[in-house]
Amino acid sequence: MGPGGHFKDNVPYRAIKQWKKLPPRFPVKTVHVLPTELPLPGSVPRVQAAAREETPAARKERLARRDAVRESFLHSWNGYKKHAWMHDEVGPVSGEPADPFGGWAATLVDALDTLWIMGLTDEFEEAVKACEGIDFSRTSAELVNIFETTIRYLGGFLAAYELSGKKYPVLLRKAVQVADLVMCAFDTPTHLPVARWDWRQYTGGMTQAAHPRTLVAEVGSLSLELTKLTQLTGDQQYYDAVKRISDQFEKSQPHTSLPGMWPVFVDPSTWPMGFKSHDYTLGGMSDSLYEYFPKQYLLLGGVLAQPRRLYEGFIDVAKRHLLRRAANPDNIPISFFVDAHVSAPGAWNTDVSSNNHAQHLTCFTGGMVGLAAKVFERHEDLEIAAQLTDGCVWAYNATATGLGPETFAFIPCGEEVRKGDDCAWSQDRWATALWKQWRTARYDTGEKPNWEELQKILDERHFPKGMVNVDDHRYILRPEAIESVFIMYRITGEQSWADKAWTMFAAVEAATRTNIAAASIADVLVKEASAGTTQQKDSMESFWLAETLKYFYLVFETPDVVSLDEWVLNTEAHPLRRADAPWPAS
Repeated sequence: MGPGGHFKDNVPYRAIKQWKKLPPRFPVKTVHVLPTELPLPGSVPRVQAAAREETPAARKERLARRDAVRESFLHSWNGYKKHAWMHDEVGPVSGEPADPFGGWAATLVDALDTLWIMGLTDEFEEAVKACEGIDFSRTSAELVNIFETTIRYLGGFLAAYELSGKKYPVLLRKAVQVADLVMCAFDTPTHLPVARWDWRQYTGGMTQAAHPRTLVAEVGSLSLELTKLTQLTGDQQYYDAVKRISDQFEKSQPHTSLPGMWPVFVDPSTWPMGFKSHDYTLGGMSDSLYEYFPKQYLLLGGVLAQPRRLYEGFIDVAKRHLLRRAANPDNIPISFFVDAHVSAPGAWNTDVSSNNHAQHLTCFTGGMVGLAAKVFERHEDLEIAAQLTDGCVWAYNATATGLGPETFAFIPCGEEVRKGDDCAWSQDRWATALWKQWRTARYDTGEKPNWEELQKILDERHFPKGMVNVDDHRYILRPEAIESVFIMYRITGEQSWADKAWTMFAAVEAATRTNIAAASIADVLVKEASAGTTQQKDSMESFWLAETLKYFYLVFETPDVVSLDEWVLNTEAHPLRRADAPWPAS
């Protein structure tokens, strides 16, 4: 681009009003194709527990809970329809529309599958008709987030198309429109995507390249949607794009600074892809990369071994270096995956250090580990899955509002457990951890805990017993915790998981409901806002309707509705039919 914001052919950068697909500057010479083998009957183990008999009283209670979730969905959906129809989001406090995801009606598209699952056929058909008017060639965004566009729009259309028995062809047409946009970001020298795509620069004919410092999740979390689109259309370009990425992850897996895992930041501007940073997590910026492995295996009916190799290559490394037990007042066996940093990689004194910080975003791991334990017959991991899920349930129950915070620090007892410590709760253990977090860590005094000083910290900061810090006090309607509870309920059939889900839902509903929809919460540690502030924030992301309420609803539905033995539900909550599952009648 030349002076004054012009391209070299004198087309003003800002004058470009819509993108268009151009002939590829870097055409693909060899295309990877979907595996041609047909899944063998029984090649993938059953996931769901056998349905249990239900008493009339239990059925009545379950249906009442299900209908309460459905009513909550309708309340937020109607608020969106009234105040922000065809916009990305509605402000649940103000009623003002917002367009943070391109202005293509993210909430409408993202929630299509939930509408169908809940039996809201009239609303579904109204929304499908509205989708016909979305123009994906124009956007209010300066840059298009390829990951978010894939999960919210492409995933939304594909899920609704399949769940509705392929009776609404417009949904597949719109999915192809979104995919055509996404594929433009892959037209780079490495055939790896530009994560934040400058559509004006592309349309103006400028060469584009992936950013050398890209979040690993943004590169590695496109596989399910693009693979499914190839399955539906037969167009191999979509699968080819993500197979190139998974091949890069497999080749590099033994050679990162923490072999088996991949760092938070990667460099897709080089070939092979660069993995030279040294920070690792299963939380934000990395999460769905790992979670997609067992689900990609399921989506392909188990005929491709690569996703299983990728999962089994990382999970034991994560369990060794990132999995930590946590002490809590109820002495419930709970665990969290934390963050790790590799020091002096490649040297004789290489060291892996981890912290004691948990994220709401890592709450998906209970469901991931549980699902993989069933699919890959790693039955010893079912207990870890339960501990991970119970850790997130505990984080909800521990706070004054009954909502889990975005991030918090807990009392770790990982190494001590291996040395014979039972991770038992005591006030002294909490005091020592608090003192280390708030006094020794800052001043290195070596002093013993002073309860009087600690009590001042607790009075000011409202930490519940078992937490030693809360870095981010918000609850933003996230789905990860209830997703894992749902999966654990379906794979075990244990009623206790449904009861935990109901307790969580009641707390969420009580705190977040507004006159318009449902609001994010500023501080989960206090029930009442301080003077001059409000607890309810004017934000409701599309995943509230597309994911969170869907998982709550499915907990209280019969297990044949979106059965995990027929469907793959990815983190972004779009059911994608398994390759080995029977297709609905046409």
